[in-house]
Amino acid sequence: MNKNRLSDLVSDLDAADYREPRLAELWGPAAADALTRANRLPARRVLAAARIEPLATLAQLFLVGDAVGVDALAEALPRFGVEGAVDAGLVAVEGDRARARVDLRPYAFVDALGEQNWWLVSDLGEMVRGGALGEGHVVGIGGAGRTLAGLIIPEPMGLALDLGTGCGIQALHLARFAERVIATDISERALEMAAFNAALNGVENIEFRLGSLFEPVAGETFDRIVSNPPFVITPRMDGVPTYEYRDGGLEGDAIVAAMMTQAPRHLAPGGIAQMLGNWEYRGELDAFDRIRGWLDAGVDAWIVERERQDPVRYAETWIRDGGTVPGTAAFEELATAWLDDFEHRGVTGVGFGYVFLRRATGDLPIWRRFERVDSRVVGGLGGHVAQVVAARDWQAARTDAELAAESLLVSGDVTEERHYWPGSEDPSVMILHQGAGFSRSVDLDTGLAAIVGASDGTLPAGVLVGAIAQLLEVDEAALAAELLPRLRELLDEGFLVPAEFNSAS
Repeated sequence: MNKNRLSDLVSDLDAADYREPRLAELWGPAAADALTRANRLPARRVLAAARIEPLATLAQLFLVGDAVGVDALAEALPRFGVEGAVDAGLVAVEGDRARARVDLRPYAFVDALGEQNWWLVSDLGEMVRGGALGEGHVVGIGGAGRTLAGLIIPEPMGLALDLGTGCGIQALHLARFAERVIATDISERALEMAAFNAALNGVENIEFRLGSLFEPVAGETFDRIVSNPPFVITPRMDGVPTYEYRDGGLEGDAIVAAMMTQAPRHLAPGGIAQMLGNWEYRGELDAFDRIRGWLDAGVDAWIVERERQDPVRYAETWIRDGGTVPGTAAFEELATAWLDDFEHRGVTGVGFGYVFLRRATGDLPIWRRFERVDSRVVGGLGGHVAQVVAARDWQAARTDAELAAESLLVSGDVTEERHYWPGSEDPSVMILHQGAGFSRSVDLDTGLAAIVGASDGTLPAGVLVGAIAQLLEVDEAALAAELLPRLRELLDEGFLVPAEFNSAS
């Protein structure tokens, strides 16, 4: 579709104020929450009483999935027109009624470059379809996609790769920071939708390529690779549907293993790969031990497990995701296949989380960090990840003597909590809390609390250690040996930052 026709559609969507904030205002949190549970009744009641006709028409058509009158649609799209919507594959018309052929919804977010509003096209979900999804389904905006978009480190880059682009959401986010983006997918339909979404939102620095995994970019290297790969663990059995958007066609978590092995080989020196993934716990073997075996020697890795599910819960989650509901014979058959598949490999659980990989340059020791974090995450994590990685590199490049000569600063989101026994002047418990990032908490002893409290970026850490040693009447060298490793940990977790970072910003 040419740019002029798309500009007509954009003008109509803008004029209708078809945006996330306006929709939230239109139907309120209760109806919005009900829609996420496939309950359309509250939204329908709101829309029936709405007096903002263009907005209500578009919401009823594309989000609730109900047919609308052709005349109402013509009024909502005065420039693009009903004929334009039909030609673009957005709607189908039967008599005097129009029905959505795709999901077209607004998407709002805030990143390091500011507030942005887009519209994204994807396939209709099971609520509108009224049944199980097709195996070629192109998924739209979901929790996993928003999570990965929020993880992207918001820094300028040259060439970026979005592997398994789907509707193109990650490629669009990358395009805000990259000079050029290559987006790949095994699905021609997904690439068509992703290209449409890029054009609809005026993004021109994305190239789309068809193919599996890294085949479309053989021999190429990138500054950044981002992927929400088809990591869902699906039985390779007859009768079990496979969905292109979530199933990689390999047994167990082999697709994630392949991604973690191959991605660093397509990174330029210092290049970063960020992705989501699942990994299996087998017998008594910890999943992290299995992941360590997937990593090449010259790769930095930070693996964060956010959730772990038992096989029964995992199977239920993804069978329901495909549109098959519990209590049916089809559900029982699929659940049996899933549990048999897990039993065959001795799977006791499945972890879900975030993967950060970097091709090492040789300037610093290889960094490997594996952790399980179940605390509440506040907002996007991209800025926090960037700070943590930069602080880790900064401290790893310094000896203890060099670290002691530097000034540190408490991150702006950090608070301290203290508890006292009644009548006592000294606290019995001291805890640092993060208000952003992974919302971590760290217990403090007297010495660590004192140096953190004094870390305002003005005095070197070694000077503070000396002053605290005098105050506590302890040996300065012994206190330094105790506190400097703890300061490195607080830098690695984002509680502290080098003072020079603050001045540089």
